[in-house]
Amino acid sequence: MSTLVQLVEMFLQTLADVAPIAFILIGFQVGVLRQRIPHLRQVLIGSFYVVVGLTLFLFGLEKALFPIGETVAKQLTDPAFVGGGRAAGTLDWTDYYWTYLFAFAIGFATTIAEPSLIAVAMKAQEVSGGAVGAWGLRLAVALGVALSLALGTFRIVTGTPLYMYMIAGYIVVVIQTLYTPKFIVPLAYDSGGVTTSTVTVPLVAALGLGLASTVPGRSELLDGFGLIALASLFPMITVMGYAQIGEWRTRRKSAVAKADAPETENDSTTGTTAEGQSS
Repeated sequence: MSTLVQLVEMFLQTLADVAPIAFILIGFQVGVLRQRIPHLRQVLIGSFYVVVGLTLFLFGLEKALFPIGETVAKQLTDPAFVGGGRAAGTLDWTDYYWTYLFAFAIGFATTIAEPSLIAVAMKAQEVSGGAVGAWGLRLAVALGVALSLALGTFRIVTGTPLYMYMIAGYIVVVIQTLYTPKFIVPLAYDSGGVTTSTVTVPLVAALGLGLASTVPGRSELLDGFGLIALASLFPMITVMGYAQIGEWRTRRKSAVAKADAPETENDSTTGTTAEGQSS
């Protein structure tokens, strides 16, 4: 019965969260544009499905995925596991390689499953006419988040300041922006924001706090947070890098095609000349 009560409470909370959005949309449609809502019945049914879906999704995350992620993070960073029985004070950053691998894997997996990223990727493919592939964009963002979490866990283990990573990262972003195809820059900047949403943020926060609570000499408040900032930064780098690699491959194919073209023309000219001589 308690589970049912919690599910109902989650439904009411989700309904309260979605209500302002619906109020604004309906208010502008009716009050500002002064037009009726087309297909009102379908809109109401679809809205109900959205609320129910979000409720079940959030309830499942809270009851299953979040506790598992936090538990695994704490177990992987437990000195008893990391050091193999050695004293916590004798551990260094190289002993936490399983933690880096787990951070990379969980960052990649959660980003691939991020609903907001899926929506943006589908819309980007539609608007660009297929020039930006939905799967290519999702994989590029997921790789960026995975790298950011691996580096972020390394930062927590070593205790280095967060601002050093942020400054270096944004320097790379600025330089990339100057040499990246212009059409991908706004999308790359948005990709850093949409990936830190429903699925990614709670797991990333649990990973950071679990790591900071078990690594000797680390503060949960000072060191446990900051992974989400890195997870917002690195996708910009990987998405622009994805576009740069694609542009480089296009130029390379074009150069190879131009290099092969004269040889083809020479072969055809030689063949024509030989036929003339034989005749």
